[in-house]
Amino acid sequence: MLTGFMLAMTYLGSAGFYIPALAVLYWCVNPRLMARATVLLAFGSTLNTVLKLVWHEPRPFWTDPTVKGRQPLASFGMPSGHAQNAVVTWGFFASRTRRAVVWAAATIVIVLIGASRVYLGVHSLNQVLVGWAIGIGVLLLVLWLEPRVVPWWSARPLLLQLAMALAISLAFLAGAWLAVRSLHGWQWPDAWAKAITAAGGHTRPVTVNEAAAATGGLFGILAGVSVCAARGWFDPGGSAGHRLARVFVGGAGAAVLAALELLPGPRPPEAFAVQALLGLWATAGAPEAFVRLRLARRTTPPLTRPGDEPAEVRQ
Repeated sequence: MLTGFMLAMTYLGSAGFYIPALAVLYWCVNPRLMARATVLLAFGSTLNTVLKLVWHEPRPFWTDPTVKGRQPLASFGMPSGHAQNAVVTWGFFASRTRRAVVWAAATIVIVLIGASRVYLGVHSLNQVLVGWAIGIGVLLLVLWLEPRVVPWWSARPLLLQLAMALAISLAFLAGAWLAVRSLHGWQWPDAWAKAITAAGGHTRPVTVNEAAAATGGLFGILAGVSVCAARGWFDPGGSAGHRLARVFVGGAGAAVLAALELLPGPRPPEAFAVQALLGLWATAGAPEAFVRLRLARRTTPPLTRPGDEPAEVRQ
């Protein structure tokens, strides 16, 4: 029973929960707020992917026979991505209010997600603590930078915004490439490989594929949000039927693109491209489809200069 609860808490800190939840909320509830949360999560996740390669530290069940690995993970353990992303995501939503009950609930979820990783044997306490620390740093930095950077970014031409999004993503990818290059000739220790196999997993060569996918997703999300904002945000309101139809259309498009990942022998360029397309579809392509299918209305860009009270017009 306890294991089931811990697996449920781990799920609340996983991409399998965050990505569909943020997508549905973006399409059906509050696209601007969810765009901010999604960009923040994408930055944090990409950073975590690179840092794992830099530290290349083992997970507890790889090195300690007394620790049972309840998930067959073959990626490095430092820092804990679940712990880091929990602080970034749940902390971001808590920062929207001063209500003590919201902060208490977010704190409990963050602590339980971190505890679940230790219980499942996939992270040490130190890896979780470092994940929390990095998550706090990322969250505070972004909350401080956002009111300064977003207006500046939005004022640039769209093509420049797309170029900057690509440059940021490629900078992260370059960091991952350097980290992998520093591991040239590295081999999996037999004890680590046997522990991973015993847990039901398998080892694989250390490459930049995972980092390419993360940075591709970051580029797609940044580019898609920039395009959506430039063309005019869409109205997430409407009937329950319209909202359900948006989820179906958005999910179907994402499923078609995600199927490209099943192609044999994906290389870094393909991994980058697939995730970039997914990010673009979720943040810009799907909203455009909603408008054209009359499942949502578009709001035009504000008809005022910076600093004036915004007035929006619906189409």
